[in-house]
Amino acid sequence: MATPLTADRLVAALRAEGVTVVERSGWRTHNRNHTGAWGPVHGVMIHHTVTSGTTASVDLCFRGHADLPGPLCHAVIAKDGTVHLVGNGRANHAGGGDPDVLRAVADERYGTRPPATDHHQGSPGAVDGNARFYGFECVNRGDGKDPWPAAQLDAIERASTALCRAHGWSAKSVIGHLEWSNRKVDPRGFTMPDLRERIARRLAGKPSAPKPSPGKPKPPTATEPPAAPQHATFPGADFFAKAPRSALITAMGRRLVAEGCSAYAVGPGPQWSDADRRSYAKWQHKLGYRGADADGWPGKKSWDALKVPRTS
Repeated sequence: MATPLTADRLVAALRAEGVTVVERSGWRTHNRNHTGAWGPVHGVMIHHTVTSGTTASVDLCFRGHADLPGPLCHAVIAKDGTVHLVGNGRANHAGGGDPDVLRAVADERYGTRPPATDHHQGSPGAVDGNARFYGFECVNRGDGKDPWPAAQLDAIERASTALCRAHGWSAKSVIGHLEWSNRKVDPRGFTMPDLRERIARRLAGKPSAPKPSPGKPKPPTATEPPAAPQHATFPGADFFAKAPRSALITAMGRRLVAEGCSAYAVGPGPQWSDADRRSYAKWQHKLGYRGADADGWPGKKSWDALKVPRTS
């Protein structure tokens, strides 16, 4: 339980975590505080917008619509990883949810997932989530086919971490809308346990420096070693044959999703699976491989073309 951050502290927390922030005009005083409580807050709720396009999605979340006035969240996370701030205070994003989930999040005591929710907006016994959670709407159609680019997933992780760090929360203070209401499915396309695992790892370290401004990179000097390679080197065919469990598998899966080569029902996650192999086969087909050359088992050329981010 915590007092909500001021606008200035929210911006500072996000930028300290390396988030690229855009402040929508008017966001600092845009809220629904006149309709109910705002705070104390217990956590962060992740949504998908069921829209496409940054401008249209930000406008919708700022203004709302006839049945649900804006703001519809506190920030919109675009596919390029930019976080657009649209509200400061109570927002129409969470609605009614399960009191058992609220207690579990407030106490930060549950396993990989909060208890199953039995409530929704308007159901007897539902509690008001708009008063208790920050809301991040992430631009995605939510059809299970729209990809989640690596930059967007990274921003969701960073933005959530920023609020947890600012309030002294653990990763268990971050939940998905589907974990709050039994009538919601968002976010669809990645799993909340995986996101919480990544947030926990980031919280264990120091806040990352803000991302540098676009422009020509500074060349290394005599006292400054060259930057480490940005992409993971091919780990070898034997690595995948052993069905490994590794952060590298998660990073690979996210790149496959970003390239539109997903065969995942949920995930991706760290455990190599048949869904990873089928997704990788789609990538091989995209590169022009056929037959035995597109069997879903990674090779060096296709791996290097995928540009999987380094995990350490």
